[in-house]
Amino acid sequence: MLLRMSTTLLRTLRDDPADAEVPSHRLLLRAGYLRRAAPGGYTWLPLGKLVLDRVSEIVRAEMAAIGGQEVHFPALLPAEPYRTSGRWTEYGDDIFTLADRRGAEHLLAPTHEEMAALLVKELFTSYRDLPVTLFQIQTKFRDEARPRAGLLRGREFLMKDAYSFDLDDEGLRAAYGRHRAAYQKIFDRLGLDYTVVHAVSGAMGGSASEEFLATAAVGEDTYVGCTDCDHAANTEAVTTPVPPAGDPLRQPAVEVHDTPETPTIASLVALANERALGGRTDWTAADTLKNVVLTVRRPGVEKAELLVVGVPGDREVDLKRLAAALSPATVDIFDGWDAHPELVRGYIGPQVLDKLGLRYLVDPRVVAGTAWLTGANEPGRHATNVVCGRDFTPDGTVEAAEVRPGDPCPACAQGRLTMRRGIEIGHIFQLGRRYTDAFAVDVLGPQGKPVRLTMGCYGIGVSRAVAAIAEQHHDERGLVWPTSVAPCDVHLVAAGKGPQLDAAVDLGAQLAAAGLRVLVDDRVGVSAGVKFTDAELIGIPRTVVVGRRLADGYVELRDRATGERVELSLPDLLAQLAPATQR
Repeated sequence: MLLRMSTTLLRTLRDDPADAEVPSHRLLLRAGYLRRAAPGGYTWLPLGKLVLDRVSEIVRAEMAAIGGQEVHFPALLPAEPYRTSGRWTEYGDDIFTLADRRGAEHLLAPTHEEMAALLVKELFTSYRDLPVTLFQIQTKFRDEARPRAGLLRGREFLMKDAYSFDLDDEGLRAAYGRHRAAYQKIFDRLGLDYTVVHAVSGAMGGSASEEFLATAAVGEDTYVGCTDCDHAANTEAVTTPVPPAGDPLRQPAVEVHDTPETPTIASLVALANERALGGRTDWTAADTLKNVVLTVRRPGVEKAELLVVGVPGDREVDLKRLAAALSPATVDIFDGWDAHPELVRGYIGPQVLDKLGLRYLVDPRVVAGTAWLTGANEPGRHATNVVCGRDFTPDGTVEAAEVRPGDPCPACAQGRLTMRRGIEIGHIFQLGRRYTDAFAVDVLGPQGKPVRLTMGCYGIGVSRAVAAIAEQHHDERGLVWPTSVAPCDVHLVAAGKGPQLDAAVDLGAQLAAAGLRVLVDDRVGVSAGVKFTDAELIGIPRTVVVGRRLADGYVELRDRATGERVELSLPDLLAQLAPATQR
């Protein structure tokens, strides 16, 4: 393959686009890989499409290696299967919906679990047909409220989604393991630094899931690791070690105190120690019980529900963790205080919530027998010795408190949690029978009786992977593509106004004939400095400079990643670059 910059649809930018927030977004636009078409939608220009295709080829090859069969479902789908599964309402505003000219409702597919289940139901009748894995690489759509960060958070994106079908849970676990190993091979081949973490399943459903997170400071996902073991989890999936319960009846009686001008936990703790409330002068924020009122909206239910969440006062409520725990419901901070005078803002305690008919969920650290400093449900007053199991009984526990570095590891006794940020590039799920139950996907089993199939689903954000690679492989001058995904193997730069231009084109033709992908900068009237700047911005692994030493039969070979430069004769250059054809 030979591309000439004089004729290729490639325009680089000197300055960062005003709306580019993260390095991948900025560099992919500046280097001529993408152009913004609409909020959350991008046009792939020739170099960008080459990178996207190379990522897709790697994904496709590894899926085929584990026996995956490629299909292609339509993106425009009827509403009925998604109503049957419940996801039409669960997705809420996150999906694009439309009606055709006859009024029939449709959606632009976010994922295809329903269609895969229906396809298997239609075509498979016997246990001898199983196991099977179907996959596709196809455009997906999500109605993102705030598209941002270029390819990292868009409304239209390319995704590889796979669906496994097995007779039993043992088969599902084996399929899950094969996909997990295939994903590791894929991301290794893409040159990504990533971590596999425990995750929550969300609207997908299922019993278990893991995410593959590419390490990046701009990542939207926060995940934890352990100082002493290999435990890793998305913060939404972190579980809190539960302390032992005590005897609620052995605690002192509740005392109510005047606590004027204590609008914050810090001011409350200071006053409590100053006045020795409850006979103590060692109060900390962790001894207080903060009660946060929220609004919960369930899919398909018009009226919102009020929910109160209790967490230790040294923690904030993490709305992402809470939303993951309550999914598919959505959660917002309550602001309708004027309509609810029974809720005393800033002084809410759990003692009256049951009488008010409000659901109350608490952090797992709030166990029976624990005593708290909390609101007394009166303006300017708090109570000490408010005991769980005596003065209030929660309706359940919820993982809603923020996770912090140094928290105890839930997987081992002595480890402490560390925190990092990452980009979700893959997610795998053991779905179980949620979708096969919804559509009664049965085959005739070995004993001659119907067997309900079990499913797994496995996603990779192909276009997002391009952005993740760009996030991890760039420097102050531009992109630095790994050889496995670079749009070309070699970037030829003709430096000079003499025979260098024709020589560069001829050399490019020789390299292309040898099986290399070649980009030749044959632009006329562009200075060598601009060409070198563009070469570094575009980020092809190797640059060959055809310059003044051409008369002596030499060119310069530059390595984009290391900066190494070496002068080679033309025969030596061809010999050194030839191994690239073996990849």
